[in-house]
Amino acid sequence: MDAILLQVLNGLDKGSAYALIALGLTLIFGTLGVVNFAHGALFMIGAFCAVTMQRFLGMSFEEIDPTRTDFLGNPLKVQVPYVESWFGPEIGGAIVDWSVPLAIVLAIPVMIVLGFVMERGLIKHFYKRPHADQILVTFGLAIVLQEVIKYFFGANPIQTGAPDAFAGSFDFGAMLGFDPNVIIYPYWRMVYFLFSLIIIAGVFSFLRFTTFGMVVRAGMADRETVGLLGIDIDRRFTIMFGLAAAVAGLAGVMYTPILAPNYHMGMDFLVLSFVVVVVGGMGSLPGAVLAGFMLGILQSFASMNEVKEIIPGIDQVIIYLVAIIILLTRPRGLMGRKGVMED
Repeated sequence: MDAILLQVLNGLDKGSAYALIALGLTLIFGTLGVVNFAHGALFMIGAFCAVTMQRFLGMSFEEIDPTRTDFLGNPLKVQVPYVESWFGPEIGGAIVDWSVPLAIVLAIPVMIVLGFVMERGLIKHFYKRPHADQILVTFGLAIVLQEVIKYFFGANPIQTGAPDAFAGSFDFGAMLGFDPNVIIYPYWRMVYFLFSLIIIAGVFSFLRFTTFGMVVRAGMADRETVGLLGIDIDRRFTIMFGLAAAVAGLAGVMYTPILAPNYHMGMDFLVLSFVVVVVGGMGSLPGAVLAGFMLGILQSFASMNEVKEIIPGIDQVIIYLVAIIILLTRPRGLMGRKGVMED
């Protein structure tokens, strides 16, 4: 039982990332009908917003510390972050320590603006083009964004730590009555899971309980009729593209302590997230979330040494095998709508 629980927990953080990226993909496809292969790049850019914030808050100047000396007795020169000189060592140190969560403040406007620019500058010209054209142009855009990040930040992964308060692990098993030190789970992975639930709940609440969201849902069901009512549905869909970009960016920001950001991480998650979208059902938001968590947990179980000894490499293909089985039995995915991608 403890091994099963541990694998479920291990699958939650990756499943959360899959669910958030797939949620944004589905929002874009459901509103605009665009297959956006640049969405993984938005996840990557969100991660590098956290890197940028960490570097910005870590900017420092050199000063002499008379309380510290070298072996000759000379005062040492130390690096002091500017925020510590402005707010004091305690508050300034806390600001630097919490650079990843604070990066949300930077990521939200950056991702929304980037989403608007992508949609108005490029993607709007491909609304009525075949899905193959949309895939090609957005895939090319993803490569461009990837190379831009590589140029400015380099090719190597950049370690980005969680706040000290969440840097350790807790004994999840002892809390549930199992033997101590059997189920040890990092604090930040649980933070990421809870964060993803908040974002998912926020998106669904926005679409269900606000007038703007209800109009968007109506436009997703029948865009032409909503337009005939005098509602500028195109503008609302553009805003939804920006919100979908923000969701992907926030997913990337908070994932940085789990996986060190690198320029190709967007592509790594994109392909799997598209599989998640297809398994959940193209255009189905609940399906994307359900499939994201389900496939993340399945991948965690497939990564167990006992399973890989029986079927080597199963952890690399389990998601695709499950996708094949589901699509053979349910061609529209778990919760797909009739007529989507069937023309």
